[in-house]
Amino acid sequence: MKAGTNLEKILESGKFAVTAEAGPPKGTSAAVIQRKAEMLRHCCDAVNITDNQTAIVRMSSLAGCVIARQAGVEPVMQMVVRDRNRLALQADILGAIALGVGNFLCLSGDHQKFGNHPQAKGVFDIDSIQLIQMMKQMRDEKKFLNGDEISGDVPMYIGAAANPFADPFEYRVKRLAKKVKAGVDFIQTQAVYDVPRFARYMKMACDMGLDKKVHVLAGVIPIRSLGMARYMRDYVSGVTVPDEIITRLEKAEKAKEEGVKIILDIIEQLKEIPGVHGIHIMAVGWEDIVQEMVEKAGLMPRPVL
Repeated sequence: MKAGTNLEKILESGKFAVTAEAGPPKGTSAAVIQRKAEMLRHCCDAVNITDNQTAIVRMSSLAGCVIARQAGVEPVMQMVVRDRNRLALQADILGAIALGVGNFLCLSGDHQKFGNHPQAKGVFDIDSIQLIQMMKQMRDEKKFLNGDEISGDVPMYIGAAANPFADPFEYRVKRLAKKVKAGVDFIQTQAVYDVPRFARYMKMACDMGLDKKVHVLAGVIPIRSLGMARYMRDYVSGVTVPDEIITRLEKAEKAKEEGVKIILDIIEQLKEIPGVHGIHIMAVGWEDIVQEMVEKAGLMPRPVL
């Protein structure tokens, strides 16, 4: 059985979904998550709580999800296979469901060499596609990965990430198809700046009929500065920032305001691309811009189902 979460209801009803992201603190303060939840509560259908993002230690996603839920936000629990083996992953899933978490996002995780514990052992006991398969089996068959029975229902709405921009380009849709075959319910993509390329990706996905089997939420990252745009263009793998965006920021009197306008222009285009069922706003560290963006994009108020 699926989780019957708000995010699931929005997507399954055909409405255009809005999700966002909140990074837990590098510490023990629940107030950090509560503050972010307050900013995002009215403008998002669900909020991802990241799992040691960029391989830097933070409060666990599970704890963050519970705090967010208590603060009135529906959480999406991110789970990376970098840090936990199949026993720990399955245990965390059971615990999360018992605590009222219903949405999950299956990820590989950034390699630990990029984080603040480069000497850490990567687990990678299973990969992100096998994690999707395992969750589906737990949900639909009520069985652990080894075939043992699970007591009670395991309601889950299963998500995964997709990167439409990495090379080879043609392979990206095939990888999406593998995740769909594994049993994923929704996809959140890497940040879209190159809209024509993303539109080609979505056309290939629709030609394969994937838009009928999975809900794709296009990722967007608001740009705070010219330096940020250049950094993403030059150093962030899987993100393509076209020259015209850099030029717009260079010419702008206020790069921060122009950065928001650029993303609003992109959202307008994304709404028109067949197969796109929502947006995923990644404004980690800038959560207070999300409501303004959702309002200006004409996506407020959020539906209540």
